[in-house]
Amino acid sequence: MEGFDPDYSSKIGVLVTNLGTPDSPNKGSLRRYLKEFLSDKRVVDYNRFLWYIILHGIILNIRPKRSAKLYKKIWTQNGSPLMVHMTAIINKLKSKLNHNNLQIELGMRYGNPSLESALENFKKNNVMKILTIPLYPQAGSPTSSSTFDEIARVLRKWPWIPSVRFVNGYHDRDDYIKGIQNSINSSIPNITDIEMIIFSFHGMPFRYLKEGDPYYCFCHKTARLIAENLRIDKEKYSLAFQSRFGREEWLKPYIDEKIINYAKNGIKTLHVVSPGFSVDCLETLEEIQIQYNDLFKQNGGEKLVYIPCLNSNEDQISMLHSMINENIKGW
Repeated sequence: MEGFDPDYSSKIGVLVTNLGTPDSPNKGSLRRYLKEFLSDKRVVDYNRFLWYIILHGIILNIRPKRSAKLYKKIWTQNGSPLMVHMTAIINKLKSKLNHNNLQIELGMRYGNPSLESALENFKKNNVMKILTIPLYPQAGSPTSSSTFDEIARVLRKWPWIPSVRFVNGYHDRDDYIKGIQNSINSSIPNITDIEMIIFSFHGMPFRYLKEGDPYYCFCHKTARLIAENLRIDKEKYSLAFQSRFGREEWLKPYIDEKIINYAKNGIKTLHVVSPGFSVDCLETLEEIQIQYNDLFKQNGGEKLVYIPCLNSNEDQISMLHSMINENIKGW
C-alpha cells in the first residue's frame, strides 16, 4: 500500500469467515489442513511439547489418509461443499450490498482463502474499518475466539490498526431462529408427524464449560427457542453433541448414544438438524447423513432424515444482510 487513499475513512470491509476446508480430498491436502487446524491452541490446548510429539509422530501420519476417504464421499464437481456454499453466500451478499464503499471478503480460519489474505485485500484497498462475521451461531473458544486470535495476530504486523468490529455469535437472533424453523418446516410440513428430532451441535471437551466457555448454554438456548416456536412437544425432541475425538469427557449427551437408544426403543423415523453449522460440511453430510444413518438402521431404525443447514438460502442471506447493516451503523 503506497500512502492512504484520501477517501479511506468512508471504506468499510466485511470479512465473512468459517472454519475452512482442505483444497482437495487427498492425503497431502488433508495433512496440511489438519496440521494447521490441530496446531491451534484453542482447538487442542494440551501441553504443547507432548502434543507436538503426538501430532507429528502419530496423528499426521494416520489421520490424513482416513479423512481424505471421508471427504471423497461428499466432494462435488465444484469442490468442497463448505467452500461451494461459502462462495455462494459471498456472491449473493455482494449483489445485495452493492455499495461502492463496501468490500466483502471471504476468509477461512484454516486453509484457503486465509484470514490473512482477506485482511491483506482490505489493506491494499485502504479499507480501515473492518467488520468480521464468523459464521458460528453459538460462539465458542475453538471457533469465534480462535478467529479473533488470528485476526489480532495479522493486525499486529500492520503499521496502523484499523477500526475493528466483531460479531461474537448469534445463537438467539430472531431471524436466525426463524431460518432454522423454516428449514425444518420444509422437511416436515406437519410438525405433529415427528417421532423424534435431535438438535445436533459440534462437541467440545467438558472442561471448557467448567473453565467458563458458555457455548454449551448457547446451544441449549438455540434448541429451546426453535422447539418452542415450532411447538414441538418436549418428549419429541432432544439436544446432542457430535464429532468428539480423544479419550477425555466431552459435552453430553453424545449423539451416537442417543441414536442407538432411540432405534432400540422403537423410533422408526428420526430427524436430525444441525443449528450449530451455518453451512453443510463434512460433519453434516458425511458424519450425520452417512455414518449416523447407518448406525440408526443397524440398531433397528428405518429412516434417518437429515434437515439441511441454511447454506446460501434466502433466510441466511437476509439474516447476514441485516447483521451487516446493524453492525456498520455509525461508520
